[in-house]
Amino acid sequence: MSRHGKPQQRQPLILPDAAPMGGGDGGRGDAATRRRRFVAFLAISVALVASYHHLAPAPASRYHALFLSLGNNDTAAAHLRALTLRPHVAGTEANAVAAEYVRAALSSFSFPTRVTPYSVLLSYPIHRSLSLSVPGRAAAFNFALVQETYPGDPYSEAAAEVIPTYFAYSASGSVAAEVVYANYGNTKDYEYLASRGVDVAGKVALVRYGNLHCEDMVRNARAAGAAAAIVYTDAKDFGGAGAKGKRKWFPDARWLPPTGVQVGTLYYGNGDPTTPLWPSCAAGEDCERLSQGELDGSAAMPSIPALPVSARDGETILKAMGGDAAPTEWQGGEGAPMYRLGPGPAVLNLTYIGNDTLATIENVFAVIEGKEEPDRYVIIGNHRDAWTFGAVDPNSGTAAMLEIAERLSKLEKKGWRPRRTIIVCSWDAEEFALIGSTEWVEDNMDMLASRAIAYLNVDITVFGPGGFRPRATPQLDQLIKEASKMVQDPDDPSQTLYDTMIRHHPPIDRVAGAGTDFAAFLQYIGVPSLDMSYGTMEDYPVYHSLYDDYVWMERFGDPLFHRHVALASVWGLIALRLADDEILPLNYVSYASELEKCTKLVEGGCTGCPVSFAPLHKSIDQLRKAANKIHKEKMMLQAENWSLKTRAYTVKVRDINDRLMMAERGFINREGLDGRPWYKHMIYASSDQDDWGTKAFPGIVSAIDKANKLNTTESWQLLQHEIYRAARAVSKASAVLDGRLT
Repeated sequence: MSRHGKPQQRQPLILPDAAPMGGGDGGRGDAATRRRRFVAFLAISVALVASYHHLAPAPASRYHALFLSLGNNDTAAAHLRALTLRPHVAGTEANAVAAEYVRAALSSFSFPTRVTPYSVLLSYPIHRSLSLSVPGRAAAFNFALVQETYPGDPYSEAAAEVIPTYFAYSASGSVAAEVVYANYGNTKDYEYLASRGVDVAGKVALVRYGNLHCEDMVRNARAAGAAAAIVYTDAKDFGGAGAKGKRKWFPDARWLPPTGVQVGTLYYGNGDPTTPLWPSCAAGEDCERLSQGELDGSAAMPSIPALPVSARDGETILKAMGGDAAPTEWQGGEGAPMYRLGPGPAVLNLTYIGNDTLATIENVFAVIEGKEEPDRYVIIGNHRDAWTFGAVDPNSGTAAMLEIAERLSKLEKKGWRPRRTIIVCSWDAEEFALIGSTEWVEDNMDMLASRAIAYLNVDITVFGPGGFRPRATPQLDQLIKEASKMVQDPDDPSQTLYDTMIRHHPPIDRVAGAGTDFAAFLQYIGVPSLDMSYGTMEDYPVYHSLYDDYVWMERFGDPLFHRHVALASVWGLIALRLADDEILPLNYVSYASELEKCTKLVEGGCTGCPVSFAPLHKSIDQLRKAANKIHKEKMMLQAENWSLKTRAYTVKVRDINDRLMMAERGFINREGLDGRPWYKHMIYASSDQDDWGTKAFPGIVSAIDKANKLNTTESWQLLQHEIYRAARAVSKASAVLDGRLT
């Protein structure tokens, strides 16, 4: 793994042999000789000591400051332009070219690199068709299902390589049925339809993107009995404000054009669908896989056909619908037609035929081996594959990661070596189901569980001008604040990233759910994790569409590429602190405070419930005491005058660091969440209604929801069980921090 060989050790100070003192007749000549030798000895000693200090490594903080000075807008822009010349969906030749670009770039920085392939189930469209029939009209209207380029589009030729709009892993089939409009497609929307007497069973559910991701919307449609689902991008949410006919969209504004379509995946799980809870293998190797029949019967598969369509197509369908008028909050924007609930009289005829096939994906790695603790890993990562050109998602992150790697290479040339190993990861097939990162984590689970300090992810570096937006597990909060104070805000040079971050509420969100590649590290093995960006999704209406290209980024996302550089700076600085600080900069005091707040919120939503939250409060109090204890140990160790780093000091540092590194693992439960065994983190995960949303104590929240609906003795007992499970997880983490056996 190392290109340096064995770490060089400081050579001990060698003193010259002393001449015999005395001897002869003890006269004045002997004394003079002794004095001359002593003076010579002192001169040599002084010279050696001076040389020793001159050759000693510079303090890590000096290298960290140098790292911050090496940012280069042109470097980030050049990487992004090169990565987004062609659309590069996982499993395609274009994505293999992108993988080689990343590998070659990392190799050019003189880092050891490697590629780890897996053969996994990916999903592509073979045939799609959609037509609209209305009673009284002679002919059906056939939808083109095409995202249109614009005059002068520099990527119009490459756009021909874009895979037709579809949902990965959609069920194949044909459905002809009346349409029901279900707003944003959440469970409350279907409950409202039922309360109005609108039957969804056997119908085509028409839903619009908004507060849920597509897999949740199609899953909810299936649960409501729909035979198929159509998901569209409403102009109110993605097309910009203003009256119809006056709106501007890309390339004249950042908004999604009327024919823009947001594609995605419908698989409700993480990793290769054929190898749930265990790693896949490379092509030609033998590994256990689910059969096609087992996949078809899996609750993680959507089991109904579904298609994404544009705002223009969605509006065409809505115009043909009848039934009662939808509520005001279900309506479109200014100039939109009246939205009605249906069913019918419009009938949609939908056909989708997909090809779910094993394909090779490639994770690319570079390793910078640690000098003193090579068996401790600081991991930074970003995925490389994109649904289309991927200028924002994900290759703004890829460009920033490569810029970080180049800066680290320059530090090495100045004599820097990290104390701990840094691993740079370019993941594949994230868009399908976080497949590349999940398979690698499952493949290396035990090694990572014992050695990984933190996973630092950036999926999207820049959405737009919305400021610095980190999300993390709480023990990283203090480090994020300290690092962000060192980086100038790119949109306001008088401020730092910290200054703009604290204006948001909360300034640091929590990581959870299946949003991106931190999921396997946090949810599966309990590694402290973060993800960060500049701006928010609201700044980025062309998400997962044809128009997520370099032109959009250059005009609207980051025209000067100074936001890329700022994010690379804070991202890299956090990695350097974790890799170089003698005592890990992890602080669990804020974790305990955060959990107490979360418990009060969850408890407040269960007023009058016949359960006790006392076990959870007690365990959090234990965590607070253990966090304060280890924090004091850190402060005392750093305050003591250790002029020589004795073995006792080294052992104490390692002990504290191990406890800080391993405490997050305590929140892991081997059985996982009820009904979702892959999600093993008892504190932070997505809810079972929103695969991307963040929930504290997800098992408890889900049990409260079920108990409120069922109101049976068994359901309240299950809730109490979930409270105990969460309390035990917190107690386990407390015991690790405390460092003592019971």
